[in-house]
Amino acid sequence: MDELLRFFQRELPEINEFLDHEADQLNGLVRDVAKYILGSGGKRIRPMLTLLFARALGYGKDDYQAIACALELLHSATLLHDDYLDEAELRRGREAAHLVFGRTETILAGDALLALANEMGARYGNPRLSWLLAKGIMETAMGEIEEIEFSRSPSLDRETYMRIIIGKTARLIECACRCGAALAGATPEQEDAAGEFGLNLGIAFQLVDDALDYASPTSETGKPEGGDLKEGKVTLPLILLMEEGDEAGAEVLLEALKEGRLSDAQTADILGQVREGGYSEKTREEAALYVEKAKACLDGFAPGDELVVLKQAADFVLTRTK
Repeated sequence: MDELLRFFQRELPEINEFLDHEADQLNGLVRDVAKYILGSGGKRIRPMLTLLFARALGYGKDDYQAIACALELLHSATLLHDDYLDEAELRRGREAAHLVFGRTETILAGDALLALANEMGARYGNPRLSWLLAKGIMETAMGEIEEIEFSRSPSLDRETYMRIIIGKTARLIECACRCGAALAGATPEQEDAAGEFGLNLGIAFQLVDDALDYASPTSETGKPEGGDLKEGKVTLPLILLMEEGDEAGAEVLLEALKEGRLSDAQTADILGQVREGGYSEKTREEAALYVEKAKACLDGFAPGDELVVLKQAADFVLTRTK
């Protein structure tokens, strides 16, 4: 992972400086909220993927920051809105923004970041970039909407679960990769390959995230232990548990999740069952299949440092603990 680490150490300061400068231009009512979420320790994987694919396809200009950072702003906006809707208390180990700044300021800050991201993408005068951003926003919103709908009527529906994680996470990572390719003037085939890499990587990323919710303590993830379960979310570790359990028990659990009446004792018991059954590890094994699919999408690209980093980034997704 040496090349990956060196790449992030070299590029991250400029990305963070650009994000900080753009956030400073926002209205005072929402500026502090935006800087709070942007400064909360995000991995910046989306802007880095945009940059990597642009350079892998020969883009030599140094004006990549706006489109790369637009993807981070879109992601940050969804976090603000999600935490408010989920009534989350923590984000990356810090108090959630809506608890610090208030509901109105947080929702408006999310809206402002969405608008700013669109404006930043439009600076290039490239219709393809603007279209990709708009599509990424729409697909992410639809994924979040479907997740809320699913939580109101939870089931052991793997197809719906996969559709949700593709929409709420993978599509925006796909968008980041496509934007990098589009910035470089890629062919449709090259952009599709970049997009497929991002889509599969995004699926793997969310699967690992869902596994971490059951396997890692709050001190590592920055989120409450079993947070998805407490919020009534049916993710793959829980689906695997219920698929191997008795049907009656699964129905009782799904009804409790639907009604939002899972007790602390029940939550602790389910967390224990998931861990004992190794369902978090099985979820990571599923993620590994998508990582391999992602890396295979790079076969048609010319060898170079960027491809090495992209492959290491894919492998890193499987090893992360937060």
